[in-house]
Amino acid sequence: MNESVLSPSMLAVLATALGCGLLVGLDRERRKLRGPRRPLAGLRTFALTSVSGAAAMLSGQHALVAVGALLVVGLAVVAYLRNRTDDPGVTTEVALFLTYLIGVLCVVSLPLAAGLAVVLTALLTERETLHRFATEWLTPGEMRDGIILLTVVLIGLPLLPNRPLWGPVLNPQVIGQLLALLLALQSLAHLSRRLLAARQALALSSLASGFVSSTATVATLGMAVREGRGQPGAMAGAALISCVATLLQLLLVTAAVQAAWLPVLLWPSLAGALVALLWGAWLVRGAQLAPAGDAPAAGDVRMFSLRAAALIAALLTGIQAAVYGLSLWLGPKGMLAGTLLASLAELHSAVAAVMAATLPGDGQHPETTIALALVVHAASKCVNAGLTGGWRYALALAPGMLVHTGVAVGWLVWGR
Repeated sequence: MNESVLSPSMLAVLATALGCGLLVGLDRERRKLRGPRRPLAGLRTFALTSVSGAAAMLSGQHALVAVGALLVVGLAVVAYLRNRTDDPGVTTEVALFLTYLIGVLCVVSLPLAAGLAVVLTALLTERETLHRFATEWLTPGEMRDGIILLTVVLIGLPLLPNRPLWGPVLNPQVIGQLLALLLALQSLAHLSRRLLAARQALALSSLASGFVSSTATVATLGMAVREGRGQPGAMAGAALISCVATLLQLLLVTAAVQAAWLPVLLWPSLAGALVALLWGAWLVRGAQLAPAGDAPAAGDVRMFSLRAAALIAALLTGIQAAVYGLSLWLGPKGMLAGTLLASLAELHSAVAAVMAATLPGDGQHPETTIALALVVHAASKCVNAGLTGGWRYALALAPGMLVHTGVAVGWLVWGR
C-alpha cells in the first residue's frame, strides 16, 4: 500500500463510496419486489459494492480491483438469470457494476465519483419520465436533429485541424465550434418553447444565448422570422433581451482585462441593459404567441436550420478575417479602424483590445473609441436583422436597439 493511501483522506474516500452506494441503492430498494420474485440487489448490496470498489482501489493491488469487477459482473449475470418478472431488463445489473466503478473512482476523484452517483440515481429515478420523453414527447425530426448535432460535436469537431490557416484566423476547429454553438442555440430555443410558456421560453432562451453571442442570436431569430417560425415584433423583443447579456458580459470582460475601466463602464452598461430589458419584454409581452404544448402540431418539427447556422458562421468568420487583414494593412495606427470593424461582429473582443492598450482619461480618448464601437455594433445588428429577417424585423428591432445604445453611449461620454 502506498504511503499516500495511509493518510486521513482514506476515511473520506470510504465514506464517500458508502454514501454513493446508499444513494443509488435507495432508488433500487424502493423498486424491489417482495417474495420469490425479489431481485438480488438492493440498498445494502449497492452500498457494499461501492465500498468494495473503494477498498480494492485503496489496496493498490490492481489485480484485486479486476477480481472485484469480475465478481460484480458474475453477480449481475446471476441476478438477471434468476429474474422471473415479465420484463426483466438489465438496468439494475448495469447500475450495480457502475456502482462498483464509482467506488473505485472515489480514490481518483471524490467530486467526479459523487457527481456520477447523482447522475446515475437521477437516471434510475426518472425512468418513466425518460421513457415518455423518448416514445411520446420527442418527434422524429427532433430525433434526427439531435443525431446531427451529436455527430458534429462528437465526430466532426475532433477531426477538424486545430491550427489557423491565415495568421490567427480561419481556424477550422474554431469555425466548427461556432457552427456547433449556433446549432445548439437553435435547439435550446426550440426546446424552451416546448417546455415553457411561449413568452417565458422566448425571453429566457434569448437571454442565455446572448451570453454566448448576441449577434448570432439576432441572426438566428431573424432566420426564424424569414422562415415563418416567429413574428417580427416578438423576435425583435427577444433580440433586445439578448443585448442585456451583451452589456452585462461587457462588465465581466472589463473586470478581467482592465479593472480600471470598471467604474467608467458600470453605470452606462447597467442603464443600457435596463432599457433593453424593459423594451424587449414589452415587445415580447405584446405579441400574440401560441402557447407551448407537450407536443408540436406537426409530427416532424425540426430543432434547427443547418443552412442558416452555416451562413451565420461564415459571416462571422469572414468579418474576423477582414479585421485581421485590415490590421496587417494599417499596422499599429489601425486600432480605431480595426476596433470599429471588429465591432460589426463581436463587441467584447474589440472593446477588450482598447481597454488592454489604454487607461481611462488618457490622451488617446479611448472612451470615444469605445462609444463608437457600441454605436457600430448596434448598427451592425440592425443591418444583420434586415439581412436575416427582413425589413419588418429590422424596423421592430431598430428603435429599441438605438435607444438603449444611445443611453449607454450618452452616459459614457457625457454622464461622467
